[in-house]
Amino acid sequence: MTSPLFSHLTVLSMAVVVSAFSLPANAHDYPITVQSCDRQVTFERAPTAAVSNDVNLTEMMLALGLQDHMVGFTGISGWKTLAPELREGIGELPELSAKYPTKEVLLGADADFYFAGWNYGMRVGGGVTPDTLAPLGIKVYELTESCIHIMDKAKVSMQDMYLDLLNLGRIFNVEDKAKQLVASYQSSLADFQADLPKLDQPVKAFVYDSGEEQPFTAGRFGMPTALIEAAGGVNILDDLAKSWTQVGWEAVIDRAPEVIIIVNYGQVTAQQKIDFMLSNPAFKDIPAVKNKQFVVLEYVEATPGPRNIAAIKRLAKAFRAAP
Repeated sequence: MTSPLFSHLTVLSMAVVVSAFSLPANAHDYPITVQSCDRQVTFERAPTAAVSNDVNLTEMMLALGLQDHMVGFTGISGWKTLAPELREGIGELPELSAKYPTKEVLLGADADFYFAGWNYGMRVGGGVTPDTLAPLGIKVYELTESCIHIMDKAKVSMQDMYLDLLNLGRIFNVEDKAKQLVASYQSSLADFQADLPKLDQPVKAFVYDSGEEQPFTAGRFGMPTALIEAAGGVNILDDLAKSWTQVGWEAVIDRAPEVIIIVNYGQVTAQQKIDFMLSNPAFKDIPAVKNKQFVVLEYVEATPGPRNIAAIKRLAKAFRAAP
């Protein structure tokens, strides 16, 4: 990443950030139109049969108290374990599909809204996309971070996550709650950053999601890059114009990360990933491996969602503990 490490937001600047989204003064009047990637989507009323895909997007819905507008969720248990607190928040809502849903699954639930993203429940050219769902009366709002798969966009930032919450607030007529939630996240982060010890230079971090032959990692458009910068670091693959992708280990070795961020999910545990790096002689000279500087983020923390602020705080502490 090339943007500044992080800025100390004041209450004034926090208000400016929220107002920068240019929400209409009377957003509770329908119809309303929101920008979703390269599309404008108009809603005549708040959806009443919404489906969210993936754990982080589902948590965004829950953070806004939208359970009563939902008929279910998809794409969690096929890869990830449902955290007890998420299960409690979801209540009796069913998981309609363990992985990506089909059109038939969404139709069977009488869904009128699908909150998903590219590679978060939809694939370019796949059977479930905004274009394929539109004739079925199912409107789609796309996760902002994922827009890079279908269009050019600015480098990932915390504003991507904030924008999604604010747009969901408009779509579901809970705009005031969304504004308050975003303001609380900004305030919490600003207060934390204001008290952080300054670093002489950004800590070099590498995101290790999965894979032994080739690591799957985050580039400049993946949410971990925004988290790393907000915590006072720099993603060693900031020049990689991708969100999530595979790279060669040579690039990791050459760029000598000081901290390795392990994304924890799936059948291979975080500890197994750490053990793999510690036991491989090819990695012995990587500073993070030599000094055993690993920090674990759960999948739901490393992808856009309500747990991003807590993830930044943990990364910031880990960066300042690195030799």
